[in-house]
Amino acid sequence: MTRQIISSSPVPPEQQPVNEYEELKNSWLFCWVTLERPQYIKKLVWVWLWSWLVSGPVAAASFFPEKYPIEFLLSGSAGASFILILVLLRLYLGWNYIRSRLASTTVFYEESGWYDGQTWLKTSEEITKDRLIVNYQVQPLIKRLRKTFYSLVLIICLGGIIWVSI
Repeated sequence: MTRQIISSSPVPPEQQPVNEYEELKNSWLFCWVTLERPQYIKKLVWVWLWSWLVSGPVAAASFFPEKYPIEFLLSGSAGASFILILVLLRLYLGWNYIRSRLASTTVFYEESGWYDGQTWLKTSEEITKDRLIVNYQVQPLIKRLRKTFYSLVLIICLGGIIWVSI
């Protein structure tokens, strides 16, 4: 259940940045980043393992597992990691969008459709509140996603080094 914060702005409640933040924070995929570290890593490992359903058969078709076990494992892992990178990219783009909506001094919104967009200038109180959310809630999540992405790229590079050395 999402809690909508009502303000004095003319922006419809579902398009207000604070409410968009609350909705994203409570959504199925995007809430993963807000979990404690062990649960967050468990979710990512879960995605990586399920990605083997796609990457494993492709790797097996390229490198027969019994004849080339290391190549099979490295190529399958790289394929599964690619799928995980796509999930991380989706998480990053969603949280970055919310960060930009909250950090902006104006809010673009649509009253009834794509053809009647309006821009509302936030009050100083709204700006302060939104920037506090950005600094203390959203930025740490974006930082976590960046660290995760860099760690995954490092692991893939190590796999590449192993690949070249065999």
